[in-house]
Amino acid sequence: MSPTRSVVAVTPRAAGSAPGGGGWYPGVTRLPWIPGEQQWLDILQVARREPVRNRVMLALAYDAALRREELCSLQTGDLDPAHRTLRVRAETTKNRRERVVPYSAATGELLAGYLAHRSGISRARGPLFLSESRRNYAQPLSLWTWSKVVRQIALDAGVPQFSTHTLRHLCLTDLARMGWEVHAIAAFAGHRHTDSTLTYIHLSGRDLAAKLSSGMDHIHAWRVRMLAIAGEVAEVAR
Repeated sequence: MSPTRSVVAVTPRAAGSAPGGGGWYPGVTRLPWIPGEQQWLDILQVARREPVRNRVMLALAYDAALRREELCSLQTGDLDPAHRTLRVRAETTKNRRERVVPYSAATGELLAGYLAHRSGISRARGPLFLSESRRNYAQPLSLWTWSKVVRQIALDAGVPQFSTHTLRHLCLTDLARMGWEVHAIAAFAGHRHTDSTLTYIHLSGRDLAAKLSSGMDHIHAWRVRMLAIAGEVAEVAR
């Protein structure tokens, strides 16, 4: 099944608002784009060459299903390395709801490497991700800069559809493939309503082929591990 296909959704409307006075109006909803496996490998190949800051940002964006604003707004105090969790503060979220999400051991190792690197830039507590450019050295990394980084990765990988939101979409789709219930995915994603979450259930194909989830038990861990390995390869190459 193509991940970029459209699905026909029936959207409730006020009675009499649809042509002919009906209360239901059929609409078309475009599903979020996610990469195929070869596209994913092409992205990983480029990620291997990225600095440690960018690699850990990619890993967290996928592992914790973070939106761009949530990722770039992380503070050092939001991390709990002992429990491998991070706090997504309400003021950084789309719906102003705080949540605490876990991250994997592989991402934790990559994050530890970045924190050691960050201490050479600034020992001050505050924004987790700092600019290393001459002009904005040690200043908080901006949304624009992170978007630019991801855009360049997309172009270098030959996958122009890849964006700052792709890894979140991919994570939530993988969780649906693994058989997570819709309310659990919604809580993890920070969705106020499950309507948004159902998009990923459709995208996973679980509603059409329940057997799909049986082969996906370890896909999330595999993707995170590959991102971490990309970082290790890059360090050896230096």
